[in-house]
Amino acid sequence: MATPMFRAALTKAEYAYSEVRERIMSGELPHGATISQEALAAELNVSTTPLREAMRRLSSEGLVVLDAHRDARVAPLTADEARSLFEVRQQLDPLAVRLAAGRRDSADMARIRDAAASLEPLDAGSGLIALEAHRAFHAALYRASHNDLLIGLLDGLWDKADRYRRAALESRDDSPDDRARVRAEHQAMMAAVLDGDPEEAEEQMRRHVANSLGRRAVAILGGN
Repeated sequence: MATPMFRAALTKAEYAYSEVRERIMSGELPHGATISQEALAAELNVSTTPLREAMRRLSSEGLVVLDAHRDARVAPLTADEARSLFEVRQQLDPLAVRLAAGRRDSADMARIRDAAASLEPLDAGSGLIALEAHRAFHAALYRASHNDLLIGLLDGLWDKADRYRRAALESRDDSPDDRARVRAEHQAMMAAVLDGDPEEAEEQMRRHVANSLGRRAVAILGGN
């Protein structure tokens, strides 16, 4: 939850957006759950006007479904969306690291190393901080591509995919071998980018996406 200092720095609509989004992404508000906007506004100590503004923003991001009445629903997870996200990532993530291996500079390499140092294995009990560390690592790789359009596309995809990662994590516990594999994949991707090897970076990312939580989400939701 937001601290009083953080809350004071935001408008009421921004605060409401941040709070509701965090509850959705953490699973506190599960997919498909009905949201009473009046009750939630009272809980957050804001009027319904900034909350509705926040809900419209969340709706534009595909996280909330608004109906004709005052209530809303957390957008359901679907096999079609999981598959679409996975298919796009199969193409864009390898492209991003291929470009990164050829374009990274010293600042990029420092960001990638710093982000890698914060990584830890994910499991069903992982909180938002652990998930954000994985996002930061991938974002550092994307940023090194120096292609603003591609970076923006991948950042938006990550927003949509986070709930699917959570569902995949909760579907089963990873084995020690699974966790070791993910660590090795991250290290191999980082090494290829830092070494300036585009072909190896692209291949390592293809393997990583093929084994990803996104791929698991497709399977558990019946997307094949």
